[in-house]
Amino acid sequence: MVFLQRSRPANPRKRPPPPPDAEPPRAAGADSSAAVDAAAALLADAGCTLLVPPHQAPPLPSSHAFAARLGRALSADPSAAPRLLAGLAAFAAASPARLRQLLLPAAPHAPSLARALLSVPALQPGLLALLLEKLPEYFDDGGGGALDGLPLQDDVGRLIVSQFRWLDFLADADAFVEKLVEVLSVAPPRLKKEIIGSLPEIVGDQSHASVVTALEKLLQEDSEVVVAVLDVLSDLNLNEELQEQAVTVAISCIRTIAPDQMPHLLRFLLLSATPANAGRIILQIREQLRFVGVVDPRAARSKKLKGKASANSTDGAILDTLRSGLRFKNMLCEAFLKELKSVDHPKDHKVIDVWLIMLIYANGGALQKSAEKILKSKILRGCIRESLFDQCIRGNTELVKEHFMSFLSVSDYLLACKEEKAREFASYFFTALFEEFTDTYSRQELVGSLVAHMGSGVSYEVLSSLDIMISLTSNNSEELIPISSHITGNILSFVFSAFHLLNRRINFYAIGILDYLESFHEDNLRKVYDIFCQLALAAGFNTGSGGSSVANELLMVVRKQVSNPDMKYRRMGIIGALRIVSTIAHVDVNAAMNCSSSQQPNCEEALELLKMSVNSCKFVTLPLIFLYDELATLLESKVLHSAICDWVGDYVAEFDTPFLADLNNGELSEKHLYDGIEGELWMNLDGDVSPICVNIMPLASTLPQKSQPCLQILPSQFSLLSTIERLVNEGSLGGINALLGCPLHLPSTKHLDGAKWGNLSGLQKKAVCHSLYYAINWIRELLNAFSTQVASRVDNFSQKARDETALKLLKRLRNLILLEGLLNAFLKNYPLSLPELRYLGDCSGSTSTSKFNLPKKVGEESMDDTSSNKRQKGCKDKAASEKMNPGDKLKQPTLLDAFKRAGVTVSQTTNRASSQPSSSGMMSKDIEQEANDPGELGLVDLMTAPVQLDMQRFKFRTLHTRCLSLLNYSECQDSSCSSFETELPVYLYLLRDLHNKLDNLNPATKPFLSTSQAKCSRVHCHDNTQEFLEKIQSLFSVLRKHLDGAISMIRDESESCTDNWSSHSSSAGNPDIPYVVVSKSSIATAVCKEILGCYRKLVAIPDLLNQPNMLVLKQLLQTLQPTENFDDILSEFQPSLAPSNVDYLYCGAYKMFEDIMDPVCSFSYLLSSDVLITMQSIVNSVVVLFDKSGESNQKIQIGCSKAIIPFLRKHLGQSAHKLLTADQPSEHAENGWQSKGDLIQKILQIYLRNSDSTSDLLCELSKALTQAPLLKTKGTQEASNGFPTMCSSTIPTWYRVLHEENTGTLNKTIKQAHKTRALPERGSIHTILEEIQKSVEAFVYLIQMCKTHEKVSIHAMAVKHGGKYIDTFLKAFNLLETQFKEHNAIILTMLNELQKATRTIQTICSEAKGYKRTMITSKVPPAKRSMEKFLFQVKALLHNCSTEKKFWMGNLKHKDMHGHVVSSQVYGSVDDEDEEQTQTDSDTPADENDNTLDEDAAEGSNDVPMEEE
Repeated sequence: MVFLQRSRPANPRKRPPPPPDAEPPRAAGADSSAAVDAAAALLADAGCTLLVPPHQAPPLPSSHAFAARLGRALSADPSAAPRLLAGLAAFAAASPARLRQLLLPAAPHAPSLARALLSVPALQPGLLALLLEKLPEYFDDGGGGALDGLPLQDDVGRLIVSQFRWLDFLADADAFVEKLVEVLSVAPPRLKKEIIGSLPEIVGDQSHASVVTALEKLLQEDSEVVVAVLDVLSDLNLNEELQEQAVTVAISCIRTIAPDQMPHLLRFLLLSATPANAGRIILQIREQLRFVGVVDPRAARSKKLKGKASANSTDGAILDTLRSGLRFKNMLCEAFLKELKSVDHPKDHKVIDVWLIMLIYANGGALQKSAEKILKSKILRGCIRESLFDQCIRGNTELVKEHFMSFLSVSDYLLACKEEKAREFASYFFTALFEEFTDTYSRQELVGSLVAHMGSGVSYEVLSSLDIMISLTSNNSEELIPISSHITGNILSFVFSAFHLLNRRINFYAIGILDYLESFHEDNLRKVYDIFCQLALAAGFNTGSGGSSVANELLMVVRKQVSNPDMKYRRMGIIGALRIVSTIAHVDVNAAMNCSSSQQPNCEEALELLKMSVNSCKFVTLPLIFLYDELATLLESKVLHSAICDWVGDYVAEFDTPFLADLNNGELSEKHLYDGIEGELWMNLDGDVSPICVNIMPLASTLPQKSQPCLQILPSQFSLLSTIERLVNEGSLGGINALLGCPLHLPSTKHLDGAKWGNLSGLQKKAVCHSLYYAINWIRELLNAFSTQVASRVDNFSQKARDETALKLLKRLRNLILLEGLLNAFLKNYPLSLPELRYLGDCSGSTSTSKFNLPKKVGEESMDDTSSNKRQKGCKDKAASEKMNPGDKLKQPTLLDAFKRAGVTVSQTTNRASSQPSSSGMMSKDIEQEANDPGELGLVDLMTAPVQLDMQRFKFRTLHTRCLSLLNYSECQDSSCSSFETELPVYLYLLRDLHNKLDNLNPATKPFLSTSQAKCSRVHCHDNTQEFLEKIQSLFSVLRKHLDGAISMIRDESESCTDNWSSHSSSAGNPDIPYVVVSKSSIATAVCKEILGCYRKLVAIPDLLNQPNMLVLKQLLQTLQPTENFDDILSEFQPSLAPSNVDYLYCGAYKMFEDIMDPVCSFSYLLSSDVLITMQSIVNSVVVLFDKSGESNQKIQIGCSKAIIPFLRKHLGQSAHKLLTADQPSEHAENGWQSKGDLIQKILQIYLRNSDSTSDLLCELSKALTQAPLLKTKGTQEASNGFPTMCSSTIPTWYRVLHEENTGTLNKTIKQAHKTRALPERGSIHTILEEIQKSVEAFVYLIQMCKTHEKVSIHAMAVKHGGKYIDTFLKAFNLLETQFKEHNAIILTMLNELQKATRTIQTICSEAKGYKRTMITSKVPPAKRSMEKFLFQVKALLHNCSTEKKFWMGNLKHKDMHGHVVSSQVYGSVDDEDEEQTQTDSDTPADENDNTLDEDAAEGSNDVPMEEE
């Protein structure tokens, strides 16, 4: 056995010196020894001793002197250089120690012998080749090139490479680089990286191309050297071409590089980015970069990166690299955003896109907004979906942790967007972040952000944030308990501080939520308390968490709020109490509990809280009404514990005591006078068998301070009674069926006569009005309650009973129509503020006025009143304040006060009613004195809209949507009688209510006091659009049936309808009142108008055009199909339209309305215009449907051809033309058109916008308008070119509409021209110029019309719209300049024509100033500025594009509208300085001069001067 032992090298300091006569090691042969001796001799002559001991390096004199001396010697003897190289080769081949002698320096800062020899030009090529040849011999030194533990002086390979660095020159660089690359290809990995890293120090700039090519080839062979190659490429001084080549090389490695080397590659690419290649780099990064999630062990061991994302994973290092690169190069951010915009398909978006957006957003700056907008756009279009963010967030907590605030900020931005889809994405963001980050800090930040959104005051933002919080508390309630103090925490402290009862120790989040409660409406309050209840409920089941304090604090808060005298806090307490009751007494919650013993305490606690709430509100009217309504809604929506229902049933069982009176054989047992008014029974449907009556008159007349609140709660208490009755009796109301037909005790009809009404005192009139008002709302609640028996099937309710109930309900509707008609007439004669029968929020008379619910001008005086007006009003106001009672100053303002202060003019009597007190107050002396004046009521048409009542309709009890099912029923069972005519008044009432509900669902404009009205109209009406559409879906066919019936009545010219109404009215128990009439014509017209309005509102609902509601849309359109076949009209469509498709149904619906036009137009022009507007809504619905289907996020399968849009528009324009050319029916034309200016405007706009050529039509109508008669004439139609609507009273309307449409058409044409310039087509530019020329001709016609029409209003519109037209025309000058060479003739003609109009405008401006026509002068400055711009644009155009002198300026003569010269002194108020003018050649008018174009000019004057024609 042989043991190998590595000998330890001896210490060179202790090694004995060699003997002086010792010979150096000899080569194998004599030639080698001779070569070495020759080399030693040459070196000795230069001052260097080669043959020294092996452990020493040859000493050198000064390196520069040595190289210079040796170079001279070699140049003197040409054979010396080869001999020296041969000797050095032999010396190096002798042993590794000898080669090391050549490579090691003799002194620390001195060069080695080899380095010194490389400075000699004659020796460098050979010596470099020698060293490179020796380098492979030492590849295996140190164990395969592993240099761990091996110093540099012992590593021959590294020593050789070090000789190549920082050479002063390279004699043959190309050969050296080629040889070096060959050696590099076979070098071991460690040495290979050493050589690659040294390349920038070895080669010069002239060899960089070869180096880059070699490195590219090397990368293809060995991917382990990517990092070293990238470092070299970064250090090389490359030109643009080589830099691009290097970038290409780096990009090719993205897909194959090791994950831990990816950050280095990205860093190189980002640092190499230029404006030219930034887009390519970003594109390749997006396409090839993958997040792999591989942990980097070295990064994990690194203490320097501790706490950063790069310390945890390769993905973190990649993100750090991208973030730093994007931060310092904005062009990369811009390139990425540009690239992302061009990506349209969802599958083309990648995870890297999300991270790059987040990194750009985190960097801030100007690009942050761009990143937000692009992300929002991508989300709305469905390109970026939740799955992409799932890959970013889910399971990557440590990676996302550093970017948590950026994700949260993006979530905040999306949550504040108007678009619902963006807010839904924000909801996903908050949920994902909450579930992924379990630490307290992150969740507190999320909760705090949501609380901030709750207080934003923006309705959709508040709603979405509450929905997110509810979702979190529902799914993660136990996880929220530890941070519940940040949601509810210290609630008690906050509330007590609000009541000034406790200290100010308030948690930030608690302050936020509870402070915002005051401005929340009821729906949001319910959600807030649902959040609190969910937390309290979860804490109650987990007693070990200490969460029971949440429930205790919540209960204390609610009790304090319910007992607070301020209605604002009491409303919050009522909602909170009922939400707590619904949470802890819900049957499902109790059933889910494992411990049944805990069930009873929960129900007892809920019952006690409910009792406390009722007792707190028992003697306060509006809170009690609000409590009853909320409780009724709660009982309908949730199944509560039986104990709760039993207590509510016992409580409302006392209903008959205050409100009902016993009858004897259907009559009152005793008759009394109440405030001098005799009462009687009205509207008895049950006859003598009725045992009771509703005791309204006595309660409304005596002791109003006690009885009126009692009557105010009557409807709401009955609503609660009917709700609990249905719950107890499985949906049946048989137990209270007597209330439906029982009579009402109301004032005697003898007091309602016109003469006797005028003799009543103010207090008596008030009692009568209140009696009728309470009777109206009692019947409305009867309809709400008993319509449940007919709208849906009840198991224990027979069909006969259902029919009888429906018949009684229809009779009650007749009662309601009569009562509302009478009350409306009385209020018109005697204005009165009616009491509130439901809670109206901050607009309630019992609460303070809130700035969130009233318009800005309410309670504020106008700032435009002059001082004289203030002085005139001062005395009156002072006198009025002296007469006012001291208590009146403390009264809350009524709704009519708000109308008056807001400037809403209702009527003179209504304005006087603004001083009326609220329902609980007394009437002022002035009003009572006015009430004693006798007055006549006149005829009361029950079919006219009750204007006075509609002003206060929001105080009424709301009719539920299910009441509309009565449209399906009929009172008359005999088909021979004209049942439809008699029932139209009943249907009209329901149709008006449906129209109001549709208005509230999709309001076109914001009405006065819209917050409270819309809010109150939605109560008990419908929860959302989807639910509402489902409820009214069955009414579509009924609407069509009633529309056909009304049209038939219009065709039938019989006059008798009053008799039918009277007979059915008497059967309904209505008293016979002589001055109450029903007009047949007004019924049919009103029904048509309401149904048409309902159709317009229905097709305008945005949600109806979504994919889930397409079946509803089809059902609506199917009910609108014409009775006769209309396929021949659709024959132009190829392929033909399928009857089941939406396009066919749209065409059929349009045809049906088109067929209605002829009979309606001959009867009522107003109604025919309604039909036309409904037809327009059909066309608009088609357009919106196609817009929705074109969005990528709206996958709507519409089955619709786009060709129907031009088809429908063509027919719509023809229908509008038919109306414009129709004669005014049944009235004098001139007087009829005078009140129809708005209708003419709408019809004319429809006609112009749906014509084949709007520009031609504008030119034609403008020319016809100039010939319209100025005065009333018999031949109106002939004088107006076939348009009877174009008469003297409608000329201003025509003039304004034509101006507006002409300007709009020009603007569209110019925009189209700019698009056409990008993609020019043959003849398209010439067509556009012709369109512009036609627009100019129409404009000139309209302006020249001012010469014949001297109305100031016409001149004012000419100046106003003339300036706007010129501003629009200025946008076309870029087009005119580029096309002037080819189309100069048409352009010059256009400018010449336009000059005529500008001259006329100048004349109007001057005359307006002279005659002080303020209506015109206010519009002069902008018009003059526009014409000055036009002047210089024309001058620049002709100067740049024309070789001839076509533009010049001169002095102008001052002329009037008729061309007569006006003396400069004719206007006494005009200064001489203002009369400086320039004028063109007066002998050559502009329209006759082909080569000269003069324009308006102003020099030395603020006024643009006049021109001579």
